[in-house]
Amino acid sequence: MEAGTGAPVERVPGLERLPAGPALFVGRRTELAALRAAAARPAEGRSPVLVLAGRPGSGRTALAVRFAVTVAGQYPDGVLFARLSAPDGGRVPPARAARRLLEQLGADTADVPLPGGAGDGRDDPACVALRAALAGRRVLLVLDDVRDAGQLWPLLADEPGCLVLATTAGPLTGIEDIDPVILGGLDRTAAAELLGDLVGGTRIGCDPVGAADLAEACGSQPAALRLMAGRLRGKPELAVTEAAKELLRAVAEAGKAEPDRAPANDPEGAKESAEPADPPAGKGKGKRGAVVTASEPAAAVAPPAEPPRDPAAWVRPGPEPAEPVPVPDNDPLVGAFTLAYAGLTAAQARMLRALTLAPAQSADPRTASALVGCPAPEAATTLAALAERELLAEEPPAADGTARYRVPGRLHPRLVRLREREDRPAEIELARARLLERLVRLTESARSLLDPSEGAGPDPLPGPLRLKSAAHAREWLLGERDPLLGAVADAIGQGDLDGSAGRLVTALLRSLPLTGAAAPADLHQLHELVLTVAERHGRPRRASAALLNLGDLQAAAGRWEQASGHYRAALEHARTADDEALCARALEGAAGCHRALGDAVRAADWYGRALGVRQSMGDQAAEARLLARVAEAHAAQRRFDEAEREYRASLSVLRRIGDERGREAVAVALAELRERVSTGW
Repeated sequence: MEAGTGAPVERVPGLERLPAGPALFVGRRTELAALRAAAARPAEGRSPVLVLAGRPGSGRTALAVRFAVTVAGQYPDGVLFARLSAPDGGRVPPARAARRLLEQLGADTADVPLPGGAGDGRDDPACVALRAALAGRRVLLVLDDVRDAGQLWPLLADEPGCLVLATTAGPLTGIEDIDPVILGGLDRTAAAELLGDLVGGTRIGCDPVGAADLAEACGSQPAALRLMAGRLRGKPELAVTEAAKELLRAVAEAGKAEPDRAPANDPEGAKESAEPADPPAGKGKGKRGAVVTASEPAAAVAPPAEPPRDPAAWVRPGPEPAEPVPVPDNDPLVGAFTLAYAGLTAAQARMLRALTLAPAQSADPRTASALVGCPAPEAATTLAALAERELLAEEPPAADGTARYRVPGRLHPRLVRLREREDRPAEIELARARLLERLVRLTESARSLLDPSEGAGPDPLPGPLRLKSAAHAREWLLGERDPLLGAVADAIGQGDLDGSAGRLVTALLRSLPLTGAAAPADLHQLHELVLTVAERHGRPRRASAALLNLGDLQAAAGRWEQASGHYRAALEHARTADDEALCARALEGAAGCHRALGDAVRAADWYGRALGVRQSMGDQAAEARLLARVAEAHAAQRRFDEAEREYRASLSVLRRIGDERGREAVAVALAELRERVSTGW
């Protein structure tokens, strides 16, 4: 099967990265046509940008996936996917998204320097590397749930052969020449078709009036229709007409409810909270201004003035990041969710609330069973039942075929409120602790499989949870890297489970490098988390070690000023802990930074201070190394007599400890110094 005039779709790499999407897709012919027309327009020196804007529940991600599949054949170099908002509405920095996209391209992010600042601009090393990697390629980038133009514009390459498709809750200002497609509800025919496919054609066909009423009550929103279809599937005795009436009552009662209080006369006993009103997704204007909705044709809009000739003018930072678009209480989506939640069993409802604690709100039976404290097979059954009710979205399965599910972002805020209202704080803390301990055991198990020489890992996990081989362990670590990092960052941010979080950090620092794909940015984040815990608990020795590791990472990236700052901070903590070894490491690290920056005077001073500490410790090997470093610094200042003296002292120490290899290296350096002096160079 081919899409467009390019390669067969099944041969396009990366399609498996896209969200699974709904099994049934109806309607949206007008919007798909508008997207195809916009993609076909000739690009002028950069990647064309298509924008799908719609409120939560409008089906913008499903439509983006559908469109991506239809045009993928025209982009034989692959499909890349990144979600730029967390399920809770948090903003994903473009630098983090760029690193993940680079990995999808097969680039080695170990060669990408660490960001110097917030990692939020077009000059961030990862964003620069991504744009360079896209040069000369034909790639389709699908960027889901973009919050603002500031996230998008650093990722846009000067490569007309690529195409960027972004979904958002509203038009993105600050990027020139875009034609936003605004999603409204489905048309009446498509809404009825979706209900018929999801519920059963006979049941819907026998009550066309009730089906029309239900579609109208749902505002023809795909998400609300799916939730109500899930309710009808779960209650075969419920008439379609009665379901429409239930939804209208639920919407009316939710609209009257006070914030953080449940409707007093809710017949199902559902508890819901009110949220701020939802501003509609406004209509954006691009250079050509084509805007498409479900109920109106594309309308011509007068084009603005031509952009300036500056080749970079088509990308400009937008305004301050927007707040997540909330769903108002009187929205049909809220009413449909209220009814769906009320129809769950206690175990299903508990699982659904607990999944808001999962890393990135994405879970498989391993993590879900830990959150609620049940066996993995039982968790798998509950997850499948929630997906059947349209309350969870199916994710692409893990490498070992394990099913994965995600809490839809449109439902996340309400589920958090329900969790905070219905679950005791002690229960929530226990669930988080169980999850962290499960992740620690899995990570340590993966390490023991990847490096058997390290000895036996923890007690074997139950069969359904167990990692089967080294290959399985590597796939699990790499596939779960983002959730693992998110879990430990969240735990340390809350500060109440530092013990478990610290063990997980240690396990990750020992395990991720064994995969051969540990990104410096990930290790940097982990060491920063270690530093946070150490400083919070007044542990200067551990804080110093974390700062030394951070300094080493920055030095490896050639960021000498940043590395020097970390080494100096490590020295202060080491002095507080009265740890000579850490002091010596910090002094030597700072000296190396001065040396790399060409400041031989300060390099000699800091190497000399490190030498004094090592001599007091009796560490002769380090003494010999530092004597040679001091000699190099003297030579750089053309202080040749002092340099020769230090080289000879180093040779004496090496001879004493029997290090022949070291003696040969220092002897060569000394000979080069003497030749330099004799030739006057």
